[in-house]
Amino acid sequence: MKTIEDLGDLRGKRVLVRSDFNVPLDGTTITDDGRIRAALPTLTTLLDAGARVVVTAHLGRPKGAPEDKYSLAPVAARLSELLGKPVVLAQDTIGESARATVAALADGEIALLENIRFDPRETSKVEAERQELAGELAALADAFVSDGFGVVHRKQASVYDVAQVLPHAAGTLVLKEVESLRKATENPERPYVVVLGGSKVSDKLGVIANLIEKADKLLIGGGMVFTFLAAKGYEVGSSLLEADQVETVKGYLATAAEKGVEIVLPIDIVAADSFAADAPHEVVAADAIPADKMGLDIGPASGDLFRAEILAAKTIAWNGPMGVFEFPAFAAGTKAVAQALVDSEGFSIVGGGDSAAAVRLLGFDEAGFGHISTGGGASLELLEGKVLPGIAVLED
Repeated sequence: MKTIEDLGDLRGKRVLVRSDFNVPLDGTTITDDGRIRAALPTLTTLLDAGARVVVTAHLGRPKGAPEDKYSLAPVAARLSELLGKPVVLAQDTIGESARATVAALADGEIALLENIRFDPRETSKVEAERQELAGELAALADAFVSDGFGVVHRKQASVYDVAQVLPHAAGTLVLKEVESLRKATENPERPYVVVLGGSKVSDKLGVIANLIEKADKLLIGGGMVFTFLAAKGYEVGSSLLEADQVETVKGYLATAAEKGVEIVLPIDIVAADSFAADAPHEVVAADAIPADKMGLDIGPASGDLFRAEILAAKTIAWNGPMGVFEFPAFAAGTKAVAQALVDSEGFSIVGGGDSAAAVRLLGFDEAGFGHISTGGGASLELLEGKVLPGIAVLED
């Protein structure tokens, strides 16, 4: 992939940057600015080079039309604080305001276009519609830098199609993400351990199938573990269970055994009376969850077990929390895994999404991890071995 340096002298050039600013909001307050901070190295490099930087990004899932609650105004304000310079927000995506805002930029200045998903063509399945929008975006710029790793698994106008129109390069974040994740998937230093959590097995079917071919051990936690426990014939009470995936999981367990890949399940579970932060709870054996209780975290013995496996590994990839970490009473398992990654001497990757949010919410120093991905879905698809359209289009 070409880098920003390959684009040559950018002074006075308009550079369109696709960033991922899909940050969580409480009203208009950003509750986790990790994705904005992750964009700073690329934006700073371009601004220091004298480029006129035009950023396009999305927030939330608007229905192809403007919605106040999905405005990028809070992002523009936070980005301005982090950069220490004004960030002008256009009032539309590619309309009159966008054109005027871009035209007014001087060298080393930056503007943010309004939420690109306010335009239905961004996510259209019709190629001609996406290409039309890509052409309008391209008219605002002289070059394109792809730096929104969280969307590179999508064939969308501002991610894929615009790269076919303008001279293009991968931004610092995308380069780092791809390099780090490929380090864990293409030729990992062994032992290679993958920790999988999150709520549903069905969200990670392809990942599990691929990792059985590549990893040495899979450590399973989170809500998805109860489908594994059910596949082994254990009572799971009222825990989250995907009954329609039990047979699939039985197949995974058999395939892993054939290939000598160890699937490590929790040996104890924190079982609660209900799904609530203050629910009464107790630690029970993983094969003896009471019929009237639900598992909301892996237990302390499981945390110790997972820690030992992580510390023995040379490469560790983690995707998905071990329990309902948003509730302090059920955060210990996730905290144990995060601490083990920090303490490990191996190369560790935190695979975006809820895992990255958990690391920050639980107060860990991000510098303690080898790499924290900004893309939940994109990092999962790379772990799954898929070709990502937004990466493939940059490889020329």
